[in-house]
Amino acid sequence: MSVACEATDIPGVLLFTPRVFGDDRGFFLQTYQVNEYAAAGLDRVFVQDNLSRSRFGTIRGLHYQLKNPQAKLVSVLRGSVLDVAVDIRRGSPTFGRAVAVELSEENRRQLFIPEGFAHGFRVLSDSADFYYKCTDVYAPGDEYGILWNDPALAIPWGEVAAPVVSPKDQKLPRLADVPPEHLPDYKD
Repeated sequence: MSVACEATDIPGVLLFTPRVFGDDRGFFLQTYQVNEYAAAGLDRVFVQDNLSRSRFGTIRGLHYQLKNPQAKLVSVLRGSVLDVAVDIRRGSPTFGRAVAVELSEENRRQLFIPEGFAHGFRVLSDSADFYYKCTDVYAPGDEYGILWNDPALAIPWGEVAAPVVSPKDQKLPRLADVPPEHLPDYKD
């Protein structure tokens, strides 16, 4: 198998480590192969791939779509980030809990974030190229979010002296202030 899968503290959020084949020419790895990922526990159809570049100190998120929920398989092609997934599913036993994992071009790890989670990241390197696969398309009218530094979430962002956050993300509500109808339901 060319990928290893680890469970995280929140069921359904999975950490993948692809096998890297290297020699004096460089390296090769599969970033996704449907049969191998399904055998490792990820059985989803991805319909959209995205790539963003962000500079040091940038914090993106915490974002989600409600009517068109997206599961994501995220990775970093260049640089490093602290990637965060927050369970925002009403009725979930892990509601309000977060998983935070460093993803980098060195460790080549990937985080799978199921539907019903808010997602964001902080750039730890000078810049980072962040790549992700989504199970649904981006729907501009279906954008929601949670304030990245909501103290109730206790996300271990680390020292953030001067975060670079978009004006839109700065205005996002705390989780406790999100109307219940704007949160996904937990489905056991």
